[in-house]
Amino acid sequence: MILTDTAILEAIEKGEIVITPFKREALGTNSYDVHLSPYLATYVDELLDARKHNEIEHFEIPEEGYVLEPTKTYLGSTLEYTETHKHVPFLEGKSSVGRLGIDIHATAGKGDVGFCNHWTLEISVAQQVRVYAGMPIGQLIYFNVEGEVETLYNSKRSAKYTIRSPRPMESMMWKNAF
Repeated sequence: MILTDTAILEAIEKGEIVITPFKREALGTNSYDVHLSPYLATYVDELLDARKHNEIEHFEIPEEGYVLEPTKTYLGSTLEYTETHKHVPFLEGKSSVGRLGIDIHATAGKGDVGFCNHWTLEISVAQQVRVYAGMPIGQLIYFNVEGEVETLYNSKRSAKYTIRSPRPMESMMWKNAF
């Protein structure tokens, strides 16, 4: 079941959902709009290797915006820091963003109960498009979970994305044994 605006507000009051900064006007009927932070990153190497730590370079979006190029992987992040302690958050792109040919995640749209951080966005574009810090980029949708959660994400030993950072984080696939 998806939480409505009033259910999201109730969960925020109870501390089950944290959104910082929170803006009432970003609350939709059954979602919360998140915004692009000023930080982007790209991988240093042209060839990425799933077994190695692929380094990224961070940079800030200038006031006049930044033109994203097709065939390049960009990592962005949400301006908002979020925590979810009793719900499963899903991050989806806004339709206005999709209509510009911007995808904000390749595969990682679902968060885990206990995720506490800024969201890293896996941004790709169909054609050149200029983006701006602070622009609406996606929306968080919250689902109720059935049953008790044995281990929250932020307390799992195997969790790879628990270091709080407003900057996008590179893939930690290399930490897996395969």
